[in-house]
Formats: sequence, structure tokens, C-alpha cells
Amino acid sequence: MYTGCWLIMKDDTKRTYEVCGQSPDGNLFSNSTNAMQRVGMNVSCMTPPITNKYSSKDLVKVSGYTREDGLRERLLAQYREIIMKSVDDTDGWDAD
Repeated sequence: MYTGCWLIMKDDTKRTYEVCGQSPDGNLFSNSTNAMQRVGMNVSCMTPPITNKYSSKDLVKVSGYTREDGLRERLLAQYREIIMKSVDDTDGWDAD
């Protein structure tokens, strides 16, 4: 039985990834990735189980992608910028 999963964020445009940590449940992580996808970002995530073969963060590899430290923070900043821009675009609306 697996005790948790790795949280892996991927930037599919730049083909980079970051192992963000571990969690017993990856739902919140997946939901935040889905929110980024809904605003048009080309990102995805993986939540593979933690196994003896991949017991260390440094051993986790994603085929076809290169590791980028700080990827999740960069993507979250980009997401916040997109959200704030959409809020600024609605400032001209009149509330009736």
C-alpha cells in the first residue's frame, strides 16, 4: 500500500518540471493545476505514488522534461498576473 504521492508540476511549453513535494492526497494540487489550465496556461501535473524506487525527490525523473527549481512559484506568479489582469478588465463595468 502506498502512503502518499509525489506532487510534480510540469510546464508543457518549456518542457520543464519540478517535484514540489509529497502529499497523502494530490487533489488540492491537481485542482490548482486545473485552475491554471482554465485561464489558458499550458501546464499539467502528475501525482505518482511514492515507492522504494523513488523514495527521494532527487530520484524522480520525468521523461522528455528537464528539472527547473522554482517552477511552481514562477507558474503561480504568472497565474496571479493573469487573474489580476482579468479583474482590471472588469473595472469599467457599471453595477446596476
